[in-house]
Amino acid sequence: MLTILGFVMIATFLVLIMMKKMSPIAALVLIPALFCVFVGKGAHLGDYVLDGVGNLAPTAAMLMFAIVYFGVMIDVGLFDPIVRGILRFCKADPMRIVVGTAVLAAIVSLDGDGSTTFMITVSAMYPLYKRLKMSLVVMTGVAATANGVMNTLPWGGPTARAATALKVDAADIFVPMIPALAMGLVAVFLLSYALGLRERKRLGVLSLDEVLEKETAEETVLVGAGGGERTSLIKRATGGTASGTDAVGTEGAEGTGAASDASDASDDDGFQGLDPHRATLRPKLYWFNAGLTVLLLTAMIMEWLPIPVLFLLGAALALTVNFPHMPDQKARIAAHAENVLNVTGMVFAAAVFTGVLTGTGMVEHMADWLVGAIPEGMGPHMGLVTGLLSIPLTYFMSNDGFYFGVLPVLAEAGQAHGVSTLEIARASIAGQALHMSSPLVPAVYVLVGMAKVEFGDHTRFTVKWAVLTSLVVLGAGILFGII
Repeated sequence: MLTILGFVMIATFLVLIMMKKMSPIAALVLIPALFCVFVGKGAHLGDYVLDGVGNLAPTAAMLMFAIVYFGVMIDVGLFDPIVRGILRFCKADPMRIVVGTAVLAAIVSLDGDGSTTFMITVSAMYPLYKRLKMSLVVMTGVAATANGVMNTLPWGGPTARAATALKVDAADIFVPMIPALAMGLVAVFLLSYALGLRERKRLGVLSLDEVLEKETAEETVLVGAGGGERTSLIKRATGGTASGTDAVGTEGAEGTGAASDASDASDDDGFQGLDPHRATLRPKLYWFNAGLTVLLLTAMIMEWLPIPVLFLLGAALALTVNFPHMPDQKARIAAHAENVLNVTGMVFAAAVFTGVLTGTGMVEHMADWLVGAIPEGMGPHMGLVTGLLSIPLTYFMSNDGFYFGVLPVLAEAGQAHGVSTLEIARASIAGQALHMSSPLVPAVYVLVGMAKVEFGDHTRFTVKWAVLTSLVVLGAGILFGII
């Protein structure tokens, strides 16, 4: 009975989320609470939830302060010179432009928010693609795939969800996977190079002055990351108002959001770029911020301190140095509060789902059934099985559904065959290159909307390359002995 109820609870959760009948946070709380009563253990619901909250608090803290930190870094202009440098590198060579798109998307993805990544990338690269008459689906496909690989950062969403669902440390999942993820990123760059050569063959190479106004390349810079500021991203050459939308959504740090008006934000001839004179820029502190970011990432990889502690210290230091006045600090925190609330709310809501699934014994019973259904010869290869399943499952369902509903069952089944939970967790993030083009990820609509690309065209072009990239990550993980 517990096996059936467990699968019914997961199915109910997935259906309601995919049909958008409930938000992930509401579904994570209400559905397991209801099923906890069904199995006759409603009196223990409080214990299950409190145990879950205690386990998930470090993950929530990591996400909260990572979002604030990278949001402040974008606010103060840390990545602005990178964008300008990429635009100068691209010139009017289609191959360089496509490679530059992949590099820019990968770098900006460090903030962990897909919507911000896509807005910045399209805003910077759209004029070049449009004036050169390059294929816009190449831009959207490369940007989405690069962001999908980078989305596996501990503060990016799926890694945090895997850590949350399986109650392991996010660093133990991510750090060993760095070589495999690096191979995935190399695959994206090689893909962008090949696609760029194809575009160069089709269009040739022209002088930049022939195709693009000089000020477009020079003045296109990054946007402030704050929620309210995102509504004024794109400016018309005529000085009109912006028509972008707030792109912070409920999928948390993974960076979702809807931008139904975004396609209006990039007129064919009126596109000028992003405001390079925002008040939050701190050019005199550029090297301090760059050094702090390098130090923070190094400390994370070397595991000098727990990741939540590192980002807590980093966010506090970044705010204090860049915005020494209290009102300015409050304004920066308020600008990112919506994203922080959505992410941490999701994590703590997951405590109810995982707590009930584990506390009632549903996971154990479902895993026993799954172990019996898997051929004996495949049991020791549950890492490979999980990695292969992650590719289609994270495309056809949300990350919330896969990591909180399916992954715990796969992990229990793997443990029964001697496969560690960490191996299962690492394998589960292999499919993220494809996930970022899923119709269930609202951030992708920001991407195709701003690029004026039909979603169907983007899907037909991107899926095959994204699947290939995911397989490269999985294969590298197995080859290196990580999975």
